[in-house]
Amino acid sequence: MRSIAVITARGGSKRIPKKNIRDFLGKPIITYSIEAARKSGRFDTVMVSTDSEEIAGIARVSGAEVPFLRSQETSGDFATTADVLQEVMGRYEERGASYDLLCCLYPTAPFVTAAKLVRAMDLLEESGADSLMPVVAFSFPPQRGNVIRNGRLAYQYPAFAGTRSQDLEPVYHDCGQFYLVKTKVFRETGRLVTENTIPYILPEEEVQDIDNFSDWELAELKYRAFMMKKGD
Repeated sequence: MRSIAVITARGGSKRIPKKNIRDFLGKPIITYSIEAARKSGRFDTVMVSTDSEEIAGIARVSGAEVPFLRSQETSGDFATTADVLQEVMGRYEERGASYDLLCCLYPTAPFVTAAKLVRAMDLLEESGADSLMPVVAFSFPPQRGNVIRNGRLAYQYPAFAGTRSQDLEPVYHDCGQFYLVKTKVFRETGRLVTENTIPYILPEEEVQDIDNFSDWELAELKYRAFMMKKGD
Protein backbone atom coordinates (compact mmCIF):
# COMPACT_ATOMS: atom_id res chain seq x y z
CA MET A 1 0.00 0.00 0.00
CA ARG A 2 1.65 3.21 -1.18
CA SER A 3 1.07 6.27 0.98
CA ILE A 4 1.72 9.99 0.67
CA ALA A 5 1.74 12.68 3.36
CA VAL A 6 0.84 16.13 2.06
CA ILE A 7 1.58 19.05 4.37
CA THR A 8 -0.44 22.07 3.30
CA ALA A 9 1.42 25.32 4.02
CA ARG A 10 0.28 28.48 2.30
CA GLY A 11 2.55 31.50 2.60
CA GLY A 12 0.01 34.13 3.63
CA SER A 13 -1.10 34.42 7.26
CA LYS A 14 -2.79 37.57 8.49
CA ARG A 15 -3.20 36.90 12.22
CA ILE A 16 0.23 35.34 12.83
CA PRO A 17 2.77 36.49 10.22
CA LYS A 18 4.69 33.59 8.65
CA LYS A 19 2.74 31.26 10.92
CA ASN A 20 3.73 28.03 9.16
CA ILE A 21 7.46 28.63 9.61
CA ARG A 22 7.42 30.66 12.82
CA ASP A 23 9.81 29.40 15.51
CA PHE A 24 8.11 26.99 17.90
CA LEU A 25 10.39 26.11 20.80
CA GLY A 26 13.54 26.18 18.75
CA LYS A 27 12.59 25.22 15.19
CA PRO A 28 10.07 26.14 12.48
CA ILE A 29 6.70 24.74 13.44
CA ILE A 30 6.29 23.01 10.06
CA THR A 31 9.37 20.93 10.85
CA TYR A 32 7.47 19.01 13.53
CA SER A 33 4.93 17.76 10.97
CA ILE A 34 7.61 16.85 8.45
CA GLU A 35 9.67 14.97 11.04
CA ALA A 36 6.64 13.08 12.37
CA ALA A 37 5.71 11.88 8.89
CA ARG A 38 9.26 10.89 8.00
CA LYS A 39 9.98 9.14 11.31
CA SER A 40 6.79 7.10 11.03
CA GLY A 41 8.37 5.16 8.20
CA ARG A 42 4.95 4.65 6.64
CA PHE A 43 5.00 7.14 3.79
CA ASP A 44 6.56 6.63 0.39
CA THR A 45 6.43 10.38 -0.12
CA VAL A 46 6.39 13.30 2.32
CA MET A 47 5.73 16.54 0.48
CA VAL A 48 4.83 20.14 1.25
CA SER A 49 2.30 21.99 -0.87
CA THR A 50 3.03 25.72 -0.75
CA ASP A 51 3.02 28.87 -2.81
CA SER A 52 6.05 30.26 -0.95
CA GLU A 53 9.67 29.78 -1.95
CA GLU A 54 10.69 30.56 1.63
CA ILE A 55 8.48 27.78 3.03
CA ALA A 56 9.66 25.45 0.27
CA GLY A 57 13.28 26.03 1.24
CA ILE A 58 12.66 25.29 4.92
CA ALA A 59 10.59 22.23 3.98
CA ARG A 60 13.39 20.79 1.88
CA VAL A 61 15.97 21.37 4.61
CA SER A 62 13.61 19.54 7.00
CA GLY A 63 13.46 16.54 4.67
CA ALA A 64 10.28 17.03 2.65
CA GLU A 65 9.82 17.09 -1.10
CA VAL A 66 8.58 20.24 -2.81
CA PRO A 67 8.56 19.20 -6.46
CA PHE A 68 6.31 22.09 -7.52
CA LEU A 69 4.63 25.19 -6.12
CA ARG A 70 0.90 25.67 -5.97
CA SER A 71 -0.95 27.15 -8.88
CA GLN A 72 -2.51 30.59 -8.65
CA GLU A 73 -5.93 28.95 -8.35
CA THR A 74 -5.01 27.03 -5.18
CA SER A 75 -3.04 29.86 -3.58
CA GLY A 76 -5.92 32.27 -3.00
CA ASP A 77 -8.04 32.89 0.08
CA PHE A 78 -10.98 30.95 -1.30
CA ALA A 79 -9.14 27.74 -2.23
CA THR A 80 -10.10 24.83 0.01
CA THR A 81 -7.85 22.13 1.42
CA ALA A 82 -9.60 19.68 -0.90
CA ASP A 83 -8.75 21.90 -3.89
CA VAL A 84 -5.08 21.89 -2.88
CA LEU A 85 -4.99 18.12 -2.41
CA GLN A 86 -6.74 17.40 -5.70
CA GLU A 87 -4.12 19.51 -7.46
CA VAL A 88 -1.27 17.71 -5.66
CA MET A 89 -2.60 14.26 -6.45
CA GLY A 90 -3.22 15.21 -10.07
CA ARG A 91 0.33 16.53 -10.46
CA TYR A 92 1.81 13.33 -9.02
CA GLU A 93 -0.38 11.20 -11.27
CA GLU A 94 0.92 13.17 -14.25
CA ARG A 95 4.40 12.12 -13.14
CA GLY A 96 3.34 8.48 -13.03
CA ALA A 97 3.14 8.27 -9.23
CA SER A 98 0.03 6.80 -7.64
CA TYR A 99 -0.86 6.28 -3.98
CA ASP A 100 -3.40 4.17 -2.16
CA LEU A 101 -3.56 6.31 0.98
CA LEU A 102 -3.46 10.08 1.41
CA CYS A 103 -2.57 11.83 4.67
CA CYS A 104 -3.35 15.53 4.85
CA LEU A 105 -1.12 16.87 7.62
CA TYR A 106 -1.31 20.44 8.83
CA PRO A 107 1.91 22.45 9.26
CA THR A 108 0.95 23.82 12.68
CA ALA A 109 0.42 20.49 14.44
CA PRO A 110 3.42 19.85 16.74
CA PHE A 111 1.43 17.37 18.82
CA VAL A 112 1.35 14.94 15.89
CA THR A 113 4.01 12.30 16.40
CA ALA A 114 5.28 9.41 14.33
CA ALA A 115 3.63 7.00 16.77
CA LYS A 116 0.25 8.70 16.34
CA LEU A 117 0.47 8.48 12.58
CA VAL A 118 1.39 4.80 12.72
CA ARG A 119 -1.46 4.09 15.15
CA ALA A 120 -3.94 5.99 13.00
CA MET A 121 -2.90 4.14 9.85
CA ASP A 122 -3.19 0.81 11.62
CA LEU A 123 -6.67 1.72 12.92
CA LEU A 124 -7.84 2.68 9.45
CA GLU A 125 -6.51 -0.50 7.90
CA GLU A 126 -8.04 -2.69 10.61
CA SER A 127 -11.43 -0.97 10.38
CA GLY A 128 -11.96 -1.23 6.64
CA ALA A 129 -13.23 2.37 6.69
CA ASP A 130 -12.48 4.91 3.98
CA SER A 131 -11.09 7.66 6.19
CA LEU A 132 -9.99 8.62 9.70
CA MET A 133 -10.12 11.90 11.59
CA PRO A 134 -8.56 12.71 14.98
CA VAL A 135 -11.17 14.16 17.34
CA VAL A 136 -11.30 15.50 20.88
CA ALA A 137 -14.28 15.75 23.21
CA PHE A 138 -15.71 19.17 23.99
CA SER A 139 -14.55 20.14 27.47
CA PHE A 140 -18.11 21.21 28.38
CA PRO A 141 -21.22 19.50 26.99
CA PRO A 142 -22.53 21.64 24.11
CA GLN A 143 -26.03 20.35 24.91
CA ARG A 144 -25.90 22.59 28.00
CA GLY A 145 -24.71 25.61 26.06
CA ASN A 146 -26.21 29.09 26.29
CA VAL A 147 -27.08 31.70 23.70
CA ILE A 148 -27.86 35.40 24.11
CA ARG A 149 -31.24 36.53 22.79
CA ASN A 150 -32.42 40.09 23.22
CA GLY A 151 -29.67 40.67 25.76
CA ARG A 152 -30.72 37.73 27.95
CA LEU A 153 -29.18 34.29 28.44
CA ALA A 154 -31.14 31.29 27.27
CA TYR A 155 -30.38 27.61 26.88
CA GLN A 156 -29.68 26.64 23.30
CA TYR A 157 -31.25 23.24 24.00
CA PRO A 158 -33.81 23.72 26.83
CA ALA A 159 -34.57 19.99 26.93
CA PHE A 160 -31.12 19.38 28.45
CA ALA A 161 -31.17 22.27 30.95
CA GLY A 162 -31.58 19.96 33.93
CA THR A 163 -29.63 16.97 32.62
CA ARG A 164 -26.46 16.04 34.48
CA SER A 165 -23.33 16.47 32.38
CA GLN A 166 -22.30 12.85 32.95
CA ASP A 167 -25.62 11.67 31.52
CA LEU A 168 -25.16 13.46 28.19
CA GLU A 169 -23.70 11.81 25.12
CA PRO A 170 -20.10 12.96 24.52
CA VAL A 171 -19.72 15.29 21.56
CA TYR A 172 -16.44 15.56 19.65
CA HIS A 173 -14.81 18.02 17.28
CA ASP A 174 -12.02 17.93 14.72
CA CYS A 175 -8.55 18.27 16.24
CA GLY A 176 -7.25 20.13 13.21
CA GLN A 177 -4.11 17.99 12.99
CA PHE A 178 -4.37 15.48 10.14
CA TYR A 179 -6.71 13.30 8.09
CA LEU A 180 -6.27 9.91 6.48
CA VAL A 181 -8.31 8.93 3.46
CA LYS A 182 -8.11 6.30 0.75
CA THR A 183 -6.91 8.14 -2.32
CA LYS A 184 -9.44 6.62 -4.69
CA VAL A 185 -12.31 7.71 -2.46
CA PHE A 186 -10.91 11.22 -2.11
CA ARG A 187 -10.35 11.60 -5.84
CA GLU A 188 -13.92 10.52 -6.52
CA THR A 189 -15.68 12.52 -3.78
CA GLY A 190 -13.31 15.39 -3.00
CA ARG A 191 -13.94 14.74 0.69
CA LEU A 192 -11.49 14.03 3.51
CA VAL A 193 -14.29 13.17 5.92
CA THR A 194 -16.44 10.61 4.18
CA GLU A 195 -19.60 8.76 5.16
CA ASN A 196 -17.34 5.91 6.24
CA THR A 197 -14.99 7.73 8.64
CA ILE A 198 -13.66 6.40 11.94
CA PRO A 199 -12.51 8.56 14.87
CA TYR A 200 -9.11 8.66 16.48
CA ILE A 201 -9.85 10.10 19.94
CA LEU A 202 -7.14 12.28 21.46
CA PRO A 203 -6.94 13.83 24.95
CA GLU A 204 -7.50 17.57 25.32
CA GLU A 205 -3.95 18.16 26.54
CA GLU A 206 -2.64 17.03 23.13
CA VAL A 207 -4.83 19.34 21.07
CA GLN A 208 -4.53 23.08 20.53
CA ASP A 209 -5.85 25.32 17.78
CA ILE A 210 -3.37 28.05 16.89
CA ASP A 211 -5.25 31.04 15.52
CA ASN A 212 -3.62 33.93 17.39
CA PHE A 213 -0.59 34.74 19.55
CA SER A 214 -2.33 33.68 22.78
CA ASP A 215 -3.06 30.28 21.21
CA TRP A 216 0.59 30.04 20.21
CA GLU A 217 1.82 30.67 23.75
CA LEU A 218 -0.66 28.16 25.16
CA ALA A 219 0.43 25.58 22.57
CA GLU A 220 4.05 25.98 23.66
CA LEU A 221 3.10 25.50 27.32
CA LYS A 222 1.04 22.41 26.51
CA TYR A 223 3.78 21.03 24.28
CA ARG A 224 6.38 21.31 27.05
CA ALA A 225 4.04 19.39 29.37
CA PHE A 226 3.39 16.87 26.60
CA MET A 227 7.09 16.21 26.12
CA MET A 228 7.68 15.90 29.87
CA LYS A 229 4.90 13.33 30.03
CA LYS A 230 6.52 11.40 27.18
CA GLY A 231 9.85 11.52 29.01
CA ASP A 232 11.68 12.91 25.97
